[in-house]
Amino acid sequence: MDINTNINEETTSQQLFSHLFEACNILRGPINQDDYKSYVTPILFFKRLSDVYDEETQIALDESDGDEEYAAFPENHSFVIPEGCHWKDVREVSENVGTAIVNAMYGIERANPDRLAGVFSSFDDANWTDKTKLSDERLKDLVEHMSKIHVGNNDYAADVMGDAYEYLIKKFADLSKKNAGEFYTPRTIVKLLVMLMAPQAGETVYDPACGTGGMLIEAIHYMHNDQLTYGKIYGQEKNLSTSAIARMNLFLHGARDFKVTQGDTLRSPNYINGGQLQTFDCVIANPPFGLKAWGASAFEMDAYGRNIWGCPSDSNADFAWLQHMIKSMNPATGRVAVVMPQGVLFHGGKEGEIRKQIIESDKIECIITLVGGIFYGAGVSACLILMNNQKVPDHKNKICMIDATEIYTPARAQNYMSEDDIQKVFNLFSNYKDEIEKVKIVSLDDIREKDYTLSVNTYIEKKAQEIVPPSVVRSEYINAVKEAKESEQRLLKLLTEGGYLDEQ
Repeated sequence: MDINTNINEETTSQQLFSHLFEACNILRGPINQDDYKSYVTPILFFKRLSDVYDEETQIALDESDGDEEYAAFPENHSFVIPEGCHWKDVREVSENVGTAIVNAMYGIERANPDRLAGVFSSFDDANWTDKTKLSDERLKDLVEHMSKIHVGNNDYAADVMGDAYEYLIKKFADLSKKNAGEFYTPRTIVKLLVMLMAPQAGETVYDPACGTGGMLIEAIHYMHNDQLTYGKIYGQEKNLSTSAIARMNLFLHGARDFKVTQGDTLRSPNYINGGQLQTFDCVIANPPFGLKAWGASAFEMDAYGRNIWGCPSDSNADFAWLQHMIKSMNPATGRVAVVMPQGVLFHGGKEGEIRKQIIESDKIECIITLVGGIFYGAGVSACLILMNNQKVPDHKNKICMIDATEIYTPARAQNYMSEDDIQKVFNLFSNYKDEIEKVKIVSLDDIREKDYTLSVNTYIEKKAQEIVPPSVVRSEYINAVKEAKESEQRLLKLLTEGGYLDEQ
């Protein structure tokens, strides 16, 4: 069953996604649905690497009039697939299929230490060799199912392949609500953040909590996959398998020369230059909300000076993330676009003091509050915070407050923001002017007067309520009672004349 690619891209992506998700049905039963991603993601990537390698081999054969020795030269390939580690080698195995899969994946990983280190071995909760869970027959079915599609560069545009994989990631999030908020950010929210930050080709983009890489991919897409993005994309992700998924996701979307590393950003940031925190033009993230036991004691004496305005308590890392991102901004060109719980806008104590100092630094450009329930696994309402080290003169000493809590599309399972919804929010920011019940441009003096709260509703102007005099209300009430009595009398008369009631 080769999938027809001569149709529009979204349909093709949906068809490819359906085929990929069918692989989950093959695993259904012995494998818990929370673990599907640990099997389907690496098997897809293994197939993808083999198909791309075959394409590169064919190009080399065409160039050399069929010289197979020339076609095998490493310089003709983006990566190395060692002997016995190709998809077709696994397909020929009928016994100990799980062992063959593991040996092939790890063989590819070891042969490409710079590009592919950890992409397969990071899925340490996948146990391919446990025959009590995955029999040879079931794994043969999985391999044959994946063999029915070609997923090389010539088979699908990078967007089609990437979109299908995004659908798959979302499906995994649907199946596993418990970690979904960390695993997947709704795509339109990602798109809105990138639109607001407006990265330009040649600028560096950094996500300190990159999850599956959606923010970085959208930034590259916004810059039209320009060659100037090569070497300018950076991400760090704490979870080992999620960081591997991010690298695969970027690769499947056609990204090149990017850096996504694994590690705990708050405890040990990976991007350091000369002992100082590396800075970037664009910093974008949806870090985990209200992270506990995040390393406050070390942050209090942070080697990189990220505790600019103080150290939050160990029970909530929100302001540690904000200060890390501020410290990661290029002093001249740096911008931040971040998703945060709305509590950061008004909490007091240590958080309130840090917020006061951030406000006084005049880096905050815009606050956007969103409707509740649009993020997986996050019962709290969220907001978007934009910061800028180079505000245009008209924005200095001001913050644009936007109430977008009424801008969403209701759905049975979960509210979401459509493309039209995010365009409305983007237009409100672009217009940069007061709008009743939606936007208020607030001066820092106004915020000082309100004791440094950033609660958007504190500042947004409401429509004037019409005041009706008590005498008018009383008159309308008396008339309504009179009309009700008259209607009751007419009804009784009709019922009596119709024989439904006895005459009284």
